[in-house]
Amino acid sequence: MAADARDFDYIVVGAGSAGCVLAGRLSEDPAIRVLLLEAGPPDRSPWIHLPFGYAKTMWSPTYNWCFHTDPDPNMNGRRIYWPRGKTLGGSSSINGLIYIRGQREDYDGWAALGNDGWGFDDVLPYFVRGEGNQRGASHYHGGDGPLKVSDIGARHELIEAFIAGAAACGVPRNDDFNGAQQEGAGYYQLNTDRGWRCSAAVAYLRPARGRANLRIECEAHATRIEFEGRRASGVRYRQRGQERLAGCRGEVLLAAGALQSPQLLQLSGIGPAAVLRRQGIAVRHDLPGVGENLQDHLQIRLIYECAKPVTTNDQLNSWFGRAAIGLQWLLTRGGPLAVGINQGGCFMRVLPQESATPDVQFHVATLSADMAGGKVHPFSGFTLSVCQLRPEARGHVRIRSADPFEPPSMQPNYLSTERDRRTAVAAVKAARAIAASAPMRPYVKREVQPGPAAADDAALLEFCRNQGATIFHPSGTCRMGNDALAVVDARLRVHGVTGLRVVDGAVIPTLVSGNTHAPIVMIAEKAVDLIRDERG
Repeated sequence: MAADARDFDYIVVGAGSAGCVLAGRLSEDPAIRVLLLEAGPPDRSPWIHLPFGYAKTMWSPTYNWCFHTDPDPNMNGRRIYWPRGKTLGGSSSINGLIYIRGQREDYDGWAALGNDGWGFDDVLPYFVRGEGNQRGASHYHGGDGPLKVSDIGARHELIEAFIAGAAACGVPRNDDFNGAQQEGAGYYQLNTDRGWRCSAAVAYLRPARGRANLRIECEAHATRIEFEGRRASGVRYRQRGQERLAGCRGEVLLAAGALQSPQLLQLSGIGPAAVLRRQGIAVRHDLPGVGENLQDHLQIRLIYECAKPVTTNDQLNSWFGRAAIGLQWLLTRGGPLAVGINQGGCFMRVLPQESATPDVQFHVATLSADMAGGKVHPFSGFTLSVCQLRPEARGHVRIRSADPFEPPSMQPNYLSTERDRRTAVAAVKAARAIAASAPMRPYVKREVQPGPAAADDAALLEFCRNQGATIFHPSGTCRMGNDALAVVDARLRVHGVTGLRVVDGAVIPTLVSGNTHAPIVMIAEKAVDLIRDERG
């Protein structure tokens, strides 16, 4: 066992969206020594930094954990592919780049559950602090924060037709999903900066890498949190085949994500006692909620053949088209290579009698493929993806063994409630209604998926079970609260021990109404102030 020669004030486990914020912000104080551990390699691949490289990193075992869920009985026994980032920047280095915060009601709901300081008015300043929006500063936006947020730029006639189609169905145009209201259809803003991806590593680590008080260790897989009594005192990790131990005189900050933060807690003896004993792990603290409360957005993808050759499929399926989009990016830092996958979006209520705020989100792509990030179809195609924003389904993450290198059991329990099933079917119907609207009609040649054979609710639900997949937002497995199943308190400290916090998407009590990257950055920005306040 190689012992680390230095003790640190803070050890951050995981260099994803939250871990990069923690390491970058805390190391701003030269008196604080920070160690950042990342199981993956550095973020050197050009496919990480080119927005369209999403299609490459989606399947790369070098930069992606390439997880699969357990067979889900609600999805006809399918195992769902769950990509998660394994490099500096974590999933922010391989995601679809969409910058969405969610709804005011999401955060006010967190506060109503007893999490003081987490209402929307409390967290908005942290969203603003982290954001460097191309549109400049305003009440809802930051203009000079490290995480860059940009408009897509050039309008696309297919997206314009979708927005007009949504309006024909009663959904207004919205030019700022992160402003006063979320409801509406429009273009997404992306975490890009002049045609490049702005991951959390680019935003927060790149400016900090020269600091003498910040040490970044890649290919360093954390295997266990060490304790002295009830206090976290360090982290064991394996790096290039060698076992290492890093000591910590302050706090261990667990930022390994909603799948691996609960895994590491369980491996360290913190979690449901029955789960730990079943794997031969001594129980340090029986904390039943560790790994429970798993939530995710289930994505249902409708695919259409386009009646006009205006899609990204058309460009990618010809040598001339590929050369043209490459040249467009080189000359203007614009075009498909600067966008990623989805350009347009929509937030609407498909169960209006039951939902006071949007209950479904659309991701609209000017391309189509069998799977997100897969090879595009040989025909002109586009995709309308829908997902329920606030699913009732709850799953779990549990270790399979005491081996830290074995992926945990992940069971999302998609579509396990009656309302989730009704919302999924209603969302598909809403997408079909927009596709059938007068503005969209000139662009729709045929519905490829689910196709005309799916004509009633039962057939549509079966389509959702057979084709539904993650939209990459697993959350909630170390939830914040003060009840028996809560894992951390409102200051993100793990119940029952000291010197240990969880700071990532695992602490989310109820899933936000939108993409999760921006909320996780906000959580980490707020955590920095909580830590500084206690340090004095």
